[in-house]
Amino acid sequence: MVAPSATDNFSVSVIIPTYNRSSFLRSALDSVYSQSHQVNEIIVVDDGSTDLTVEELSADYESVSFIRQENQGVSSARNNGIEKAEGEWIALLDSDDRWDQDKIARQLSFLSQNPAIQICHTGEKWIRNGKLISPPSFLDKSNDGLFERSLERCIICPSSVLFHRSVIDAIGTFDENLSICEDYDFWIRLLLSYPIGLVKEPLVEKYGGHADQLSMSTWGLDRFRVQSLEKILLSENYNRKQKVKILQAIARKTTLLGIGFAKHGKEKEADLYQQKKNQALEQLASLQQTSAL
Repeated sequence: MVAPSATDNFSVSVIIPTYNRSSFLRSALDSVYSQSHQVNEIIVVDDGSTDLTVEELSADYESVSFIRQENQGVSSARNNGIEKAEGEWIALLDSDDRWDQDKIARQLSFLSQNPAIQICHTGEKWIRNGKLISPPSFLDKSNDGLFERSLERCIICPSSVLFHRSVIDAIGTFDENLSICEDYDFWIRLLLSYPIGLVKEPLVEKYGGHADQLSMSTWGLDRFRVQSLEKILLSENYNRKQKVKILQAIARKTTLLGIGFAKHGKEKEADLYQQKKNQALEQLASLQQTSAL
């Protein structure tokens, strides 16, 4: 008789949003099926695909719950899946990524040994145009200054996270008003309130180089990051030190955006980001003055 494991009581739901990626999705699903610790539920949310994703795959993956919705973006698809999920723990997987077979097992082992942690992520491998490459050094996953470094760019990979569903109750879902950088926004809100655990091993394979990746086809991602940070400032869910770091990030990003727009002759947009920069600097000066009193 096999003794029960400390991780047997964890119920895990996997949420996979997809849009016109039936060829990638098959590989992603196979990586979930091959987990050494089986998950309890797999939900694929098809965000209005036109490539017959559900028709092609549903017969081969009968245990998967396929949900269709009109095309509303990845945030809506993730939120829809999370709302429908029955598991106590939520794992996200982008349809063009894959998991190592021990990904879930390693995370559950970590969480069982660290019961105060409600979310953890893992290292990752990058594959671009079929070749394994080294992730850039600025994507260091360690907890050393993770909040401050995450303000610059998205460090946490959605496909690497496993979190308790109470996290959603506390910080909310993915922002459906952000067409891109929605994950950046979610991680910043999370890091304001939660410590995040790290399983260092590269347990996620991230595939890139295909033309439909928004991060590759959209210019000026900092526009969306600034939008996120301005919204987060309105929430007042931060301490003074965190507010200073957020304002400093806004000032840096709006400076670069203003220069970029001016270079391309878009004076109206350049002026807008100059105004945002000035507002951030004014708030920083006010905070410094207050702390000096």
